[in-house]
Amino acid sequence: MSSESSSNLEGKFDESYEPAWGGVSQEEPRWPASLAIIVAMIVQVVLPHELTRNLPIVILGLELIILIPISLSAPNRHKDESKFLQALAIIVIALVSIANLATLVLLIYALFFESGKVNSVELFFSGMGIWFTNVIAFALWFWEIDRGGPHERTHKGHDAPDFLFPQMSTPGSARPDWSPKFFDYIYLAFTNATAFSPTDVLPLSGRAKLLMLLESLIALATISLVAARAVNIIK
Repeated sequence: MSSESSSNLEGKFDESYEPAWGGVSQEEPRWPASLAIIVAMIVQVVLPHELTRNLPIVILGLELIILIPISLSAPNRHKDESKFLQALAIIVIALVSIANLATLVLLIYALFFESGKVNSVELFFSGMGIWFTNVIAFALWFWEIDRGGPHERTHKGHDAPDFLFPQMSTPGSARPDWSPKFFDYIYLAFTNATAFSPTDVLPLSGRAKLLMLLESLIALATISLVAARAVNIIK
């Protein structure tokens, strides 16, 4: 491999490089990610308050305070997006993740130390709610980090890919201006949480592998400790 080719695999792609994806400057709408966050918030709100001790409610208030202004003021992600808005987007995703992890910890605590108070139906649906929110949270992380984020990846000079989608390795399988959208990352997060391993999308960077590992770990803990215990109680 020539030194010119190898340089394209690290850091930034140079301006003369024509990738098989995202070669045309585009804007990506923010609303699919915002809608996913709202769905995650609804799931967290309807979880049994006896098990979660209302802790996620405090975090949900912070999420709304940040989400509404950025969704209204910047409905599209684009290359000229301010660092401040990017930071706020990351904070919202972090809050979703923290609220979900806190809910899982409280649920596991109730499972082991307050088992007499645990209703099997509530426990089962709480576990499924945490698993579903976990998928949304990591889809948001994947969407936000891949190739520098949605404001960068459809432009020349973007970061090296964090994920290898089939369209990237199979020329002619997608439009020349193809670039992964939020639904692609939802699918990636769902398959990773279901199979506990990569399926058709492969992680390339260390941070992508770490995020996939964490998602699989949380999904495995939710299913094995919470859902399995719920089935035991039913029996």
